[in-house]
Amino acid sequence: MTPTQLTYLIFFIVIVVAVIFDLGLFSKKNQKTSIKMALWQSVFWIGLSFLFFGFMWLEDGSEAAISFMSAYLMEKSLSMDNIFVFILIFGFFKIKEENYARVLLIGIVLAIIFRAIFISIGVVLIRQFEWILYIFGAFLLYTGYKMFTTKSEDEFKPEENFAYRFMSKHMRITMEAPKGRFIICKHNKVYLTTLSLVVVMLAVTDIIFALDSIPAVFAISQQPMVVYTSNIFAVLGLRSLFFLLRGAVDKFDYLPQGIAIVLIYIGLKMLAAYFIHIPVYVSLIVIVVCLGGSILYSRHHQKKGLPEADVK
Repeated sequence: MTPTQLTYLIFFIVIVVAVIFDLGLFSKKNQKTSIKMALWQSVFWIGLSFLFFGFMWLEDGSEAAISFMSAYLMEKSLSMDNIFVFILIFGFFKIKEENYARVLLIGIVLAIIFRAIFISIGVVLIRQFEWILYIFGAFLLYTGYKMFTTKSEDEFKPEENFAYRFMSKHMRITMEAPKGRFIICKHNKVYLTTLSLVVVMLAVTDIIFALDSIPAVFAISQQPMVVYTSNIFAVLGLRSLFFLLRGAVDKFDYLPQGIAIVLIYIGLKMLAAYFIHIPVYVSLIVIVVCLGGSILYSRHHQKKGLPEADVK
C-alpha cells in the first residue's frame, strides 16, 4: 500500500468514526446546544484536523501536510463567512433552536456530497485543461475585490434567495409550525415545511460558497487528496461552529475583508504561477496573518453595529 493509499484509508476511517460520533453523541434529537458544548465540539473537530495534519506529515511529507493545513484554514475561514449567512436564514424563518442540529446535519451531508462532485469535476478539468487555473485565478481576484468592497446593506437577504423564490412559486409550502417535521400532509396533499426550505437554502448557499472556496484550494494544491481532505474536514466542523458563532455575529465585522485579501493573494498566485513559484509555506503564513489580523482588528473596531444574537 502506497503512502497516498494509506492516507486515503485513514481519512475514510476517521471520517466514518467522526460522523458516527457526531450522529450519536453530538446530535441528540430536540437537544439544545450550549456555547460550552459547541466549544468542545469545535475543539474536537479542529483537533482531529491537526492530528490528520501530523499523520500526513509523517506519511506524505511536509509539503503535502502544509498544503493540507493551508487549504484547511482557507476553507475554515470561508466556512465562518458561510455561517453568518446560515444565521440569517434561521432567523428569517424563525426556526426553533431544538431543530437547529438536525437541519444543519442534513445541510452538511448535502454540502459534502456536492463538494465531492465539484472537486471531482475540477480535478478532471485541470488535468485536461491546465489553463483553466488562470480562469480560476481571475475569478478569485474578482471575488476578492467584490467581497472587500461589499457594503453592509448589500449583504445576503433570505427573501431574495433564488431557492426560496423558486420553491415558493412552484411547490406547496406551509408556514405553520413544523414541530420538527420536514413535510406535512393536509387535505390529502403534501406540503413542505420551513425546515425543508431551510435545508435547501443551506445546500444552495454552500454550493455558491464552494464556487469560491474550491478554486482557492486548487491554487494551494492540485493534489486530489489535499483538496478532498481539507474540504471535508472544514465542512464537518460547520455545525459546532454555527452554535459557537451565532452569538458573536457582530464580533467579526472585518473577517470578510481578511478573507478577501487572501482570495486576492491566491488569485495573483495562480496567475503568476507560470513565472514564479511561491513556496506553500508562504501561502500558509499569508493566510494565518490575514485571517488572524482581521479577527484581531474586528475585536477592537466595530463597523456594523448589529444587534447581538440571543444566546441561550
